[in-house]
Amino acid sequence: MSIPEAARAAFTEAYGEEAAGLWAAPGRVNLIGEHTDYNDGFVLPFALPQRTVAAAGPAPDGKWSVCSTLAPDPVVFGVTRPGEVTGWGAYVAGVVWALTEAGFEVPPARIALASDVPLGSGLSSSAALESAVLTALIDLGGLDVPLERRPAIAQRAENDYVGAPTGILDQSASIRCQEGHALFLDCRSYAIEQIPFDLAGQGLAILVINSNAPHQHVDGEYGARRKSCEAAASALGVPALRDVSVAELAGALEKLGDDVLRRRARHIVTENQRVLDTVALLHEGRVREIGPLLTASHDSMRDDFEITVDQVDTAVQAALTAGAHGARMTGGGFGGCVLALIDADRAESTAAAVADAYAQKGFTAPTSWVATAGPGAARI
Repeated sequence: MSIPEAARAAFTEAYGEEAAGLWAAPGRVNLIGEHTDYNDGFVLPFALPQRTVAAAGPAPDGKWSVCSTLAPDPVVFGVTRPGEVTGWGAYVAGVVWALTEAGFEVPPARIALASDVPLGSGLSSSAALESAVLTALIDLGGLDVPLERRPAIAQRAENDYVGAPTGILDQSASIRCQEGHALFLDCRSYAIEQIPFDLAGQGLAILVINSNAPHQHVDGEYGARRKSCEAAASALGVPALRDVSVAELAGALEKLGDDVLRRRARHIVTENQRVLDTVALLHEGRVREIGPLLTASHDSMRDDFEITVDQVDTAVQAALTAGAHGARMTGGGFGGCVLALIDADRAESTAAAVADAYAQKGFTAPTSWVATAGPGAARI
């Protein structure tokens, strides 16, 4: 059964009638630009074919109800405030709350969810859920919510209702990406540019490797990195680390007395530059040449930002040894996925090399697939 069929069937099973429609939103891979989003910097994600589908329809009782193929008993709630709905249902309640806080009259609705975005893998399953639900509620209510406003509403649901201090990257990718393109996003101005991302035309592919070392954003590590970045920016007298250029980096690091702050700042400043350099190469059609930038990004996340784990480091090294042009962890860190830029005919051998490296270390076997740039949230 396909994901849309599963969502439709779950709706009928839970509510005894057909859904009014289906809405889908994708997970994402961040090609480069990690932890730069909440530093007002630059990111370059693309949407995955894997997606969360919301089957939805009006609710006659004036409340909101949501179930999923993983949790068939509906979570039912009325108008709530942060903290009143917990668990996975908080992501849906958060969207209702954030839309209401933004001044929109949210239609009561019944929703059933199905998804093939891997959970806890750094591919933004939470943003896919939020974006699918948000798109469904906007359409059901005929709400006039401009596309450019939607990521911030979904982000607020995750930040202020769920309590995960994520930046704008994930929701922007899930809502605003276009098929066959990477999304170049300025996280300060929210300006975007769709960057053509034609891998097949150059005989290349992106292999995504799920390390199967799950991560969680609501834990303390993600928040600690964000606080360190804010502390470094404050010490340097700038609004955000985005305002420090690579040319200014040496002088800025001298001003930071704390070694941890120095390393956190160095990652953000150099990562922003790597995003800009990657975009420039893609504009020129020099896709293969972004490989060293991807690997340098991983090294920075490992050494300066300290957000990798042994499984992802092993996957990156094994992919590079197998001939990948570049490889890096993608996502918030402490587990999740690795992406590798490879020759299109090397997917199977690269995945096998990573699996062998995992077996030698006794890790849970990884899972791998070739990712293509898919579309953003929409009714299907």
